[in-house]
Amino acid sequence: MLRHLLKLRGLSLIAFSALALFQTVARAELTIEITGAGANRIPVAIAEFAGDPGSSRLLTSVIRGDLERSGLFKLVDANGVAMNESTSPAYSDWKNRGADALAAGSIVPSGDGRQEARFRLYDINKQATLAGAAFVTSTPMLRAAGHRIADAIYEKLIGEPGYFATRIAYVVKGGPKHYELHIADADGQNAQAALKSKEPIISPSWSPDGSRLAYVSFENKKPVVYVHSLATGKRIVVANFKGSNSAPTWSPDGRKLAVVLTKEGGSQIFTVNTDGSGAQRLTPTSGINTEPFFSPDGQSIYFTSDRGGSPQIYRISADGGAAQRISFEGSYNVSPRISPDGRSMAFISRRESGFRLAVMDLASKQVQILTESHKDESPTFAPNGRMILIATEIGGRGVLSAVSIDGRIKQRLSIQAGDVREPAWGPFAR
Repeated sequence: MLRHLLKLRGLSLIAFSALALFQTVARAELTIEITGAGANRIPVAIAEFAGDPGSSRLLTSVIRGDLERSGLFKLVDANGVAMNESTSPAYSDWKNRGADALAAGSIVPSGDGRQEARFRLYDINKQATLAGAAFVTSTPMLRAAGHRIADAIYEKLIGEPGYFATRIAYVVKGGPKHYELHIADADGQNAQAALKSKEPIISPSWSPDGSRLAYVSFENKKPVVYVHSLATGKRIVVANFKGSNSAPTWSPDGRKLAVVLTKEGGSQIFTVNTDGSGAQRLTPTSGINTEPFFSPDGQSIYFTSDRGGSPQIYRISADGGAAQRISFEGSYNVSPRISPDGRSMAFISRRESGFRLAVMDLASKQVQILTESHKDESPTFAPNGRMILIATEIGGRGVLSAVSIDGRIKQRLSIQAGDVREPAWGPFAR
């Protein structure tokens, strides 16, 4: 409770510092533990890819791992059967193994020092080809090619884009004076530190094209909003006004940020251009207004406010004006995040003395509690809207947890001896 109240009041430095106190700097990759799976999983087999044994093993392991972790597929044992994308499947054999779909492929030299990862997906029952593609890659990028193939399989069998080739950002705290902003693949691998600091880093937010991150850094002994280019490492100050500058979030067109500033008294929501110009106040009322988030169409901003006496979620036009209250069930609802299709809102609700992830159908206003934990925070949707990533606490240590929007599929992402917070799920890879 204290963490959420302090964050709502803009005392992010105190709140963040109180979250965890471990002494070892975390260097390991995130590891994922599956704690739940969906019903009626699709049985799919991934044959051993042809080509260089080391490369093919890595490629197939990435594909299998992605599909299995999604909770939507049941992996059928291929028993070491090797096939390339041109091999005609023995449909009856694979049907007897229990597979409804089969993927096979190869990794071959492309002639310019790189490699080409090829695959084909088959419908076992209809004895037909469903999909196929080739991705030019290199040895360091084999995992990325595997994610792309898994995405293609997911999209063909589930009917919506996959999220395996996306990235996540999160903050790792290592000791009293060590903070790192990490970027990793959606499976937690290939983690890299985009920023290291002796002062807290909070509230990372991806630009719509995935090329930049906005975040808050306390390196100047106060909260300042930066925009950081991931390709060049260059960053600019977007909000460094008098008082606190916090909670950046991007407009869908990438031209503006909504931020929370105290420069005019109290925590108020402003929009600013991505170069820091053109600050415009949206919330005219007194009290605390914080945690803004744009609707997918860019027309509205959802936010948290205590204007009604307790923290609740409101919606306001992106141009400002009167606000409409959205949350009514419960006395404490914060951190609104809207699904990519605009139909659902993930948020944190206080229930039974704990802070839990909830999701609201915005049309019917029906609310479902998705977790049984007690210290959930910072919800963020996968770009296809299927999963929600949150920070939570287990055994006094911060971990990330992914939950499907229906609550059936659950995963836990953690770093050995590491405290992980402030997740943000990036957009689809381009």
